[in-house]
Amino acid sequence: MKAIAKEKKNFLVRLWNFFTLYEKIWYFSILGLSFLITFLFPATVDDLIVNPVLIMWMYLADVILNATCELLIAKQSRWNFIVSFFVEVVEIATLILIGERFATMTVTIFFWIPIDIISFVSWNKHKDKKEEDLTVVRTLSGWQEVAVIAGILVWTVGVGYLLTIISPEGILDSEGTLDTIVCYLDAMCSAVAISNGLFILFRYREQWISWYIVAALETAMNIIMGQWVLLVLKAGYFTNTTYGYIKWTKYIKSRKKENENKLNLKINEKKEA
Repeated sequence: MKAIAKEKKNFLVRLWNFFTLYEKIWYFSILGLSFLITFLFPATVDDLIVNPVLIMWMYLADVILNATCELLIAKQSRWNFIVSFFVEVVEIATLILIGERFATMTVTIFFWIPIDIISFVSWNKHKDKKEEDLTVVRTLSGWQEVAVIAGILVWTVGVGYLLTIISPEGILDSEGTLDTIVCYLDAMCSAVAISNGLFILFRYREQWISWYIVAALETAMNIIMGQWVLLVLKAGYFTNTTYGYIKWTKYIKSRKKENENKLNLKINEKKEA
């Protein structure tokens, strides 16, 4: 029993030391603000047969899990995908209960859950040789970026139009303008989220750029739908996305420089030989 207790204590110590001071402050700030907003601005779903308290606790769980997942991605840790799986489960259950954002829910079920599993396996195969806790990451080329942007625009227009048709208000209902806007925002959000998932799978730094867009779209929809506690998570997204982008960029540059030095060393050795 003592050995088990000691091993557990050592694990917790290693886990605590795994994160920097900034990361700890960021994480616990998000959690603290989330609990505060939960009590100051409780969820209101009077038009649905859903317990508002249950919805609020699900929002809170979503914030905690998402914050954990985002921080692990910034640290290039493959374990983010395990946490992400639980994020998907909570979000699917929440969207079913509130009856909103069907494009996002469909993408979560048929894209995000499979991509998390595949990504976890892929990241395990691309561990950094110097630091096994890190995963090797890289950056996109110019033509790849253009192709992604074009795909997002096509998806947004096509799926957004379909969502407005199947929405209860209908696309030609002037009173349903707000719902129509949410439909197109939902479509764009799902499109950018798909590109983000593929970037993560293939370990591209541009996943942070797409995540900026997702966070902005999510913020707009959270405000429209009165999901105030989720705005804390979006504030966390913006700050952590900046942090993650800088961290990944530094890693890519450092490894590129190391490879260039190794190549130059080999060239010099051949010349001397």
